[in-house]
Amino acid sequence: MGFNIQPYGIQSMLKEGHKHLSGLDEAVLKNIDACKQLSTITRTSLGPNGMNKMVINHLDKLFVTNDAATIVNELEVQHPAAKVLVLAGKAQQEEIGDGANLTISFAGELLQGAEELIRMGLHPSEIISGYTKAINKTVQILDDLVEEGSETMDVRDKEQIVSRMKAAVASKQFGLENTICSLVADACIQVCPKNPANFNVDNIRVAKLLGGGLHNSTVVRGMVLKSDAVGTVKQAEKAKVAVFAGGVDTSATETKGTVLIHSAEQLENYSKSEEAKIEELIKAVADSGAKVIVSGGAVGEMALHFCERYKLVVLKISSKFELRRFCRTTGSVAMLKLSQPNPDDLGYVDSVSVQEIGGVRVTIVKNEEGGNSVATVVLRGSTDSILDDLERAVDDGVNTYKAMCRDSRIVPGAAATEIELAKRVKDFSFGETGLDQYAIAKFAESFEMIPRTLAENAGLNAMEIISSLYAEHASGNAKVGIDLEEGVCKDVSTLGIWDLHVTKLFALKYAADAACTVLRVDQIIMAKPAGGPRRGEQPAGADED
Repeated sequence: MGFNIQPYGIQSMLKEGHKHLSGLDEAVLKNIDACKQLSTITRTSLGPNGMNKMVINHLDKLFVTNDAATIVNELEVQHPAAKVLVLAGKAQQEEIGDGANLTISFAGELLQGAEELIRMGLHPSEIISGYTKAINKTVQILDDLVEEGSETMDVRDKEQIVSRMKAAVASKQFGLENTICSLVADACIQVCPKNPANFNVDNIRVAKLLGGGLHNSTVVRGMVLKSDAVGTVKQAEKAKVAVFAGGVDTSATETKGTVLIHSAEQLENYSKSEEAKIEELIKAVADSGAKVIVSGGAVGEMALHFCERYKLVVLKISSKFELRRFCRTTGSVAMLKLSQPNPDDLGYVDSVSVQEIGGVRVTIVKNEEGGNSVATVVLRGSTDSILDDLERAVDDGVNTYKAMCRDSRIVPGAAATEIELAKRVKDFSFGETGLDQYAIAKFAESFEMIPRTLAENAGLNAMEIISSLYAEHASGNAKVGIDLEEGVCKDVSTLGIWDLHVTKLFALKYAADAACTVLRVDQIIMAKPAGGPRRGEQPAGADED
């Protein structure tokens, strides 16, 4: 640099190389723009006819999915404001398991409305106060729209579960929702504890096996391990199980010792005593009544030989999380080293068998009488990406089940709730005085995004659909939504499309919060990034200027 210009203003206060953006044009509108871009990506995959996205992440792993949570997780979003939306979507996915797309798309729509208001001359703080009033009103209206009699439900009644779960699963796998829902409902009912509020999502496992089709999928009470039994003994019925976390082998001693051997006999006796020691240990396990040994580590050759002799099934589970789940399924206690197990530490299984499914050998551990321990959904499909997508649909179903165990209220689905909300929030805005009434009206208009997107994704004429929805709702039919298959407006209670009240509530809440957070920002001050070559940039030494 030849000219040495002294920095002035805010530049002089901060270290060189930082960026400072302030004011409406630079900060607020740029933030809004980044968030709109993100919501444009997720929007087209909203609803049952949503399009799939093909995302290839930095490790070259391919995702083909229309699950918004997966998409935004794999897109490495750099922009700080768009990250706020990503976090809102993640929060929704973790809280309810469905509705992440609604959160992100709705927040993007709210921000677009805010941008128009800012261009009209409203101050962001007026927009925020309007949005806050509107979301509070929305929460009140949502409670009015709850279907009567849905507060109580029998969490073990398959029909009620499927009716509530269908919408969440159909948005991921349209056309297969009945098959998937019945699988998930069966699995959930099997593991549901006495007090349904304590339902643990981790108790439902998914085993993905290539080959076959979705109609070959089953639910197994117990676990499916994707590995073969170690020895030649492949099955056992009504057996006791001993679990050794440290592996089945002779343990080397802690301290090093040297053995001096003078003659051949001594050498012979030395190796014999090692054999005898292992035999003694394995015999002790066999005598305790255990027919199945599960090892968390390696299984020694010698130990395996004696296990065969005593007709023990040997399974190897290397992942310690799987081992914990196995202990939960069988009710056994993992022991650290190979020794005679206490009767209390032994678990019980109904059957352990090795089967071949689609060319893969899997060990199926069934535990029917053990009550609500673990259930596994065995998914079949033709390619890996289809299986991954099916797994996401199952996950959503399980999470929805957990949500309905806590709060089973339902509201009409298929955009019926949204249009009713739009209509009522709009009426509420006419009663407000002051500038925030414009923000409330914009909030109400933002709800139209959902029926519009659903209609566009299904290839229908969005304007016609929205206007006929408004007409129906104005004449008092609060449950009229879009029947996407026929492309007309129908009463959703006859179609049986219901959404959980909690899903909607949290999705709209998170979206409004995220939108307000982005609007509250008026200056962005970015420090110079720390040194060191970043991933995927030019090699060090090449200058940026």
